[in-house]
Amino acid sequence: MKKLFSTLLLALIAIMANAQVTWSYKLVDDNTENPKIQMTATIADGFHLYAVENPAGGSNPLEFYFDVKGAQLVGKPVANKAYTKEFDDTFEVDQYYYANSVTFTQKLKATAAEYSVNVEIKGQACDDQGCHQIFGSKKFTGKAPVKGEVEEVEATEEAAVDTAATALTDSVAAALPAPAATEGKDGWWKNVEEELRTLANEPDESNASMLYIFIAGFVGGLIALVTPCVWPMIPMTVSFFLKQNKSRSKSVRTAIIYGTSIIVIYVALGLIVTSIFGASALNDLSTSALFNIIFFLLLVLFGVSFLGGFELTLPASWTNKMDSKVDSTTGLLSVFFMAFTLVLVSFSCTGPIIGTLLVEAAATSNFLSPAIGMFGFSLALALPFTVFAIFPTMLKSMPKSGGWLNSVKVVLGFLELALALKFLSVADLAYGWRILDREVFVSLWIIIFALLGFYLLGKIQFPHDSKLEKVGVGRFSLAVISLSFAMYMVPGLWGAPLKAISAFAPPTHTQDFSLFEGDVHAQVSDYEEGMKLAQELGKPVLVDFSGHGCVNCRKLEAAVWTDTEVKSSIDNDFVLITLMVDEKAALPEPIVVTEKDGTERTLRTVGDKWSYLQRSKFGANAQPFHVILDNEGNPLAPAMDYDNGQDVANYQKFLKNGLQKYNAKK
Repeated sequence: MKKLFSTLLLALIAIMANAQVTWSYKLVDDNTENPKIQMTATIADGFHLYAVENPAGGSNPLEFYFDVKGAQLVGKPVANKAYTKEFDDTFEVDQYYYANSVTFTQKLKATAAEYSVNVEIKGQACDDQGCHQIFGSKKFTGKAPVKGEVEEVEATEEAAVDTAATALTDSVAAALPAPAATEGKDGWWKNVEEELRTLANEPDESNASMLYIFIAGFVGGLIALVTPCVWPMIPMTVSFFLKQNKSRSKSVRTAIIYGTSIIVIYVALGLIVTSIFGASALNDLSTSALFNIIFFLLLVLFGVSFLGGFELTLPASWTNKMDSKVDSTTGLLSVFFMAFTLVLVSFSCTGPIIGTLLVEAAATSNFLSPAIGMFGFSLALALPFTVFAIFPTMLKSMPKSGGWLNSVKVVLGFLELALALKFLSVADLAYGWRILDREVFVSLWIIIFALLGFYLLGKIQFPHDSKLEKVGVGRFSLAVISLSFAMYMVPGLWGAPLKAISAFAPPTHTQDFSLFEGDVHAQVSDYEEGMKLAQELGKPVLVDFSGHGCVNCRKLEAAVWTDTEVKSSIDNDFVLITLMVDEKAALPEPIVVTEKDGTERTLRTVGDKWSYLQRSKFGANAQPFHVILDNEGNPLAPAMDYDNGQDVANYQKFLKNGLQKYNAKK
């Protein structure tokens, strides 16, 4: 059963990996002097397939290879639509790409009674998470014109991107250079997918993200409690329960129903949001440049509201209607409408917090994320009403309402403005505006948190603030933290990594002026040479599958490899081999390999060779892709991709685990 499950899982992974670009082929006008080959690429949502004309310095362009016998090529493949042109801020060039689908037509001229054409296609498709090498191949045979007949023959065949596991066969090993086929115990090119799966043993990422959303919601609920719209309602509502009900047990039961009603209302709100947009749509929104601009404007609106610019309130008729429902109903329904009234009345304070939480929930593709976030939020909001009803004497220890409640709103306003810049940065990078480069972003954050510190010290006041006679210890401590954080970010103006905000700030490559010299450089750019060097030095190997046109490779290098601890470990403890899968340098002579599906493919460039190595040895095709190997070519830790690798702490753990296992083997 376990073996069957592993087989099915591998098949599922292969199917999912084949989803970036699917090729279909059609031979038209056979039995004529001018047959044509049509090659259609179906491109998955969110992916870009880069055009043949894509400029140098950008992503890997599409390439067609034709082995023709008995016919001649007429011109070059022609697309049925124009490519999209968009400036890429990372490479500072215009990128040309296709989305959804595109069909290329190659004209032929028959010169013999029978002809054959072998088509090979390679290129690159990228989305927000990484880049994938794209392959396709098909062989056609046709006949010269037959008098009086024109026949169309369709030869449609799915030729999906091959990223499935492929063991290195004897014929392939013989075709590759001698070191690749013979070095190491079983060869440095041996397939190690099973070993990688064994090492992975990773926790469920969806559960981890759901836990994060729940915690974020719970913290948001705690913050909402100490706002002017909610805090004064706690003693008033609990006192009402205690006075209305003669027995304490009935008061407690009413409070529990009240709290449960709050939870039901907010969870229903989360489910409604998801049902309207859909889980995948929410995830698309989180990566869309347009909607990141909308999120930015929304959070600025919330921030200005919290600072006292205006009040976000729902129509008074809604609140009045709920009040009338409370008066006209009895029992459980009356308590439910009381809870609904609290939700409506407190919207001016809770609305911005809920909006921010739903935006964060949109970053996941789980259908339940908004509901889980709302559950955490409402649980924190409902607990005090129940707890104080059970222990009414605790009401005496509650801090009394006052000007400090408005200060909480103002602090939240500053934080909303800082968070809004994160969403503007995403849109800025996508459109290439260059209005929010890293030094501009850092400057704005320094100003925001410095002003927050001065506000907490009473040096700045807003219209709704009460006059601050003295600064308490808690408020002073928060001011020190805010001002210290502002000072911490100052070196970032000259290129310091600022690891604490690397998840929010734009990548370091957007900084125009930098004194930082913390880049990591590979010792070797050839796999076999790197493995030999590692054997001589007695060090493990860190293999970095990258690409000249890989945007996320540059982002990971800038955000993670510049970390002092990461850089020191890579430089001193490993032999770093960087293999560019889109390297155009030609191999000494082409190498023909057979893929798992039986198709033959010709490796013509150095990049072709490294791309084949990644597929055949590790069963992967996306970049960046990092893996730690021992001197026999065996993996020492689970492979690291862009999703997991952009967290510095996670990458540090990846390096430490690999090094420890290598030393243990020695």
